[in-house]
Amino acid sequence: MARQPEGPPPPPVVQRLRVRYAKTGTLKFTSHRDFARAFERALRRAGVPMAYSAGFSPHPKISYAGAAPTGVASMAEYLEIGLARRSDPAEIKARLDAALPGGLDIVDVVEATDAKAALAERLEASLWRVRLAGVSPTDAQAAADRLLACSSAIVSRATKDGHRDIDARAAIVALTCEDAEPGGGPGDPPGSPALTGEGGICATMHMVVQHRTPAVRPDDVVAALRAHAGLSTPAPPQVTRLAQGQLPPQGAAGRPAREVELSDPLAADIAAARG
Repeated sequence: MARQPEGPPPPPVVQRLRVRYAKTGTLKFTSHRDFARAFERALRRAGVPMAYSAGFSPHPKISYAGAAPTGVASMAEYLEIGLARRSDPAEIKARLDAALPGGLDIVDVVEATDAKAALAERLEASLWRVRLAGVSPTDAQAAADRLLACSSAIVSRATKDGHRDIDARAAIVALTCEDAEPGGGPGDPPGSPALTGEGGICATMHMVVQHRTPAVRPDDVVAALRAHAGLSTPAPPQVTRLAQGQLPPQGAAGRPAREVELSDPLAADIAAARG
């Protein structure tokens, strides 16, 4: 028989809270593991009554959903926490936001109205903004059109187990390009200037990418634009996740990526809280 820790079992989960947070500025360079450590410290500093797992090494009940890659800013990251004592979500939001460093910001905290419906199931696709310094919007849109015309676009991604081939085209729902924004946009530190490259040009691409296995990331799409559409990118792309959610029932065919409205994964919980 396996040994059991001495003492009573930890209190059960009595409330689940869903959290939307942003990762911006220099904090976008924190890895998911770094964020997890910072968030657990913030939970302790904020005095959040967390529920813990049983066993010899108890862990706080936290469920992360599809974290953005290291080096990518995001306005729409999600996680869920289990509490051992019921608490006011607004109070938890304020205390957590005060306990986290600037650049890791709590946007919403809501009570899960249907704990059996996994939060990850509501995250079907992401809207990404990709800035390409030194690339003209005309060249970027032409490359986007060529990529969308491809039936597949295989790119190779380096992993810890070697290189893996991924079909980037299969996950693209929409891909369009605009001129560079006149100033800093979502995910940029306050007062950020517009991003420009050689000759003062910059293309801003928006892409809706479906969540698949294996995951297709924005850098995979940029790699496909280079390899399959002939786009030259003289500088590394700057990427921000603007939204996550479910795709619209009517689809996104022929619509600019920025106009594809992903459903808010917390909408049902927010509506229930408002009665």
